[in-house]
Amino acid sequence: MILLHLGRGSSDDWGAEVPALVAAGHRVVVIDSRGQGRSTMGEGPLRYERMECDVVAVMDELGLPKAAIVGWSDGAIVALVTAMKDPDRATRIFAFAANMDRRAFRPLGLFAPTAPPANALLARTYARISPTPDGWAAASRAVGRMEASQPNYSAAELAAIHGPAIAIVDGDHEEFIRRAHTRYLAGAIPGARLVILPGVGHFAPLEDPAGFNAALLRFLDGP
Repeated sequence: MILLHLGRGSSDDWGAEVPALVAAGHRVVVIDSRGQGRSTMGEGPLRYERMECDVVAVMDELGLPKAAIVGWSDGAIVALVTAMKDPDRATRIFAFAANMDRRAFRPLGLFAPTAPPANALLARTYARISPTPDGWAAASRAVGRMEASQPNYSAAELAAIHGPAIAIVDGDHEEFIRRAHTRYLAGAIPGARLVILPGVGHFAPLEDPAGFNAALLRFLDGP
């Protein structure tokens, strides 16, 4: 399976998930998205569809014709774009805290108590692992510009998704994504399953890794 982190994050954000998934018998690939973590930015602005092409390129390089894809926030958007653009490459998609319309973002979430410590953690990790350790501000702005203008997928585009089994997942204390949008995604994507995790918000993989991993494994290993 492939794990795709949240915006401004890195593969290090999955530190509590990788051991549990490996112990359950899964082969795990973690990717640092373009311009984030250990990955360089390259030319041009960030786009979710460009990052989806990066995921497919990594799969090709590793000789992986198909994989389950687990995405968190921006990573979940990329995972769902994979279901739209390259459905034959994904077996299952666990999309946690995704929005497929930029208007579903709640700006007031930036003032939630969880936001400042999470942002500080992401900044420290970037400085530690990035090939441009002094570039946090520029990288953060680039991600912010992408998130302010994308994604913008229609109900018809979501209804055309087919192929992989999909779980639309969020926490019942989600700070940034409107709950109505999460339910909308689960209804708009044919066959999608809605999963709401109790007692957690946008940072559930860090807040309650045991609960997050249990829900993830139930989906990945279930019928």
